Amino acid sequence: MRTKEVIKPIQPKKPRVNVVTLGCSKNVYDSEILAGQLKGNAFDVVHEANKVSKDDIIVINTCGFIDNAKQESIDTILQYSELKDQGKVGKVIVTGCLSERYKPELEAELTSVDAYFGTNDLQNLLSSIGADYKHELIGERLLTTPSHFAYFKIAEGCNRPCSFCAIPLMRGKHLTTPIEDLVKDAQKLAKNGTKELILIAQDLTYYGLDLYGKRNLDELLRRLSDVNGIEWIRLQYAYPSGFPMEILEVMNERENICKYMDMPLQHISDNMLRSMRRGTTKQKTIDLVNEIRNRVPGIAMRTTLITGYPGETERDFEEMLRWVEDTKFDRLGCFTYSHEEKTHAHSLIDDVPEEIKQQRADTIMEMQQEISFEKNQEKIGETFKVLIDKKDGPYFVGRTEFDSPEVDNEVLIDAAVDYATIGSFVNVKVDSAEDFDLYGHIVR
Repeated sequence: MRTKEVIKPIQPKKPRVNVVTLGCSKNVYDSEILAGQLKGNAFDVVHEANKVSKDDIIVINTCGFIDNAKQESIDTILQYSELKDQGKVGKVIVTGCLSERYKPELEAELTSVDAYFGTNDLQNLLSSIGADYKHELIGERLLTTPSHFAYFKIAEGCNRPCSFCAIPLMRGKHLTTPIEDLVKDAQKLAKNGTKELILIAQDLTYYGLDLYGKRNLDELLRRLSDVNGIEWIRLQYAYPSGFPMEILEVMNERENICKYMDMPLQHISDNMLRSMRRGTTKQKTIDLVNEIRNRVPGIAMRTTLITGYPGETERDFEEMLRWVEDTKFDRLGCFTYSHEEKTHAHSLIDDVPEEIKQQRADTIMEMQQEISFEKNQEKIGETFKVLIDKKDGPYFVGRTEFDSPEVDNEVLIDAAVDYATIGSFVNVKVDSAEDFDLYGHIVR
């Protein structure tokens, strides 16, 4: 007796999903989590593919932090909406901070977009394209960075009341990720070849207060430091007010915690700090920076500053400029003030002209360029452990423990002289130095 052959229906091929990421490293992390879920649903996922096809689903992860970032997000939405209208891509979906903050306005103005989702709307986003949210994939990511380093988000949201900042409007209140979950995530990354964890959050130093009733970053650092294969752990976005000094002890105890601290201080004038609602003063800020440097000799300190905040006088600016000159931060970035709706500062008059804001920012960065050049000259003849990130033209490009990717200094090694494997650590002796780059050769 012949049995009937069962013919399985042919499953339609799932469209490719092209994830486009704008903004900060927190968005990079969110895009990687989204991509991990999509891969778990058997979707073909790419990140910022150069070529698109007519069936592609474009997911744009937007930034809504300041005016320039918002404009870049809108321009990107318009670019892909036009491709959709021309039949060159299938769907356009918008998620992230801009969408969280301005969804009704975006829906009214940019009508070619198929759907808008906020920052904590992953399950609904997945559902909209026929994917399931898989709890067993929590922590799984498709890295968009080189595999040897990963941004590692330890908390979401922010409880700080800073007057100029819209992040709490877009990301909500601070929510700590439990230590056990983070250790498991770090172990998975290490097994896949990740050597450097870059700890990120809106506010690292608040970590644990909501979940454990105390600041618990020091315990997290010890637990992550014990993960086999993790050779560098780097701290980004440490808030100065209520800074947990215990983390400096851990930094001294553990060799794989980089002597690096990114602490956005924003200003130094007491007038500005008070209006910015930073919860600190000029003297407390100076004392904190000195204390960190005293407790961790050789630490590299990065900060970011704002020029042109409402009411910033020439005297306030000069005070900040002199402080930058005296403090000599190892790394520094400067932004012009952006007048953001629904923030506390939006009730103030945005009274510093744009050209003055920019002039002040440029003046600070020119001074920082000189400081960076002097500090780099002092490194000539020294040998540093360097993580190789990429090959770029005639050079292998890497970083010391004192440098974050994309925002800090780089070490360039002549590829005609030395060979290095991407993702490997090498010892480099510095031969020469410029404002923001070191040049050296590998020593065996």
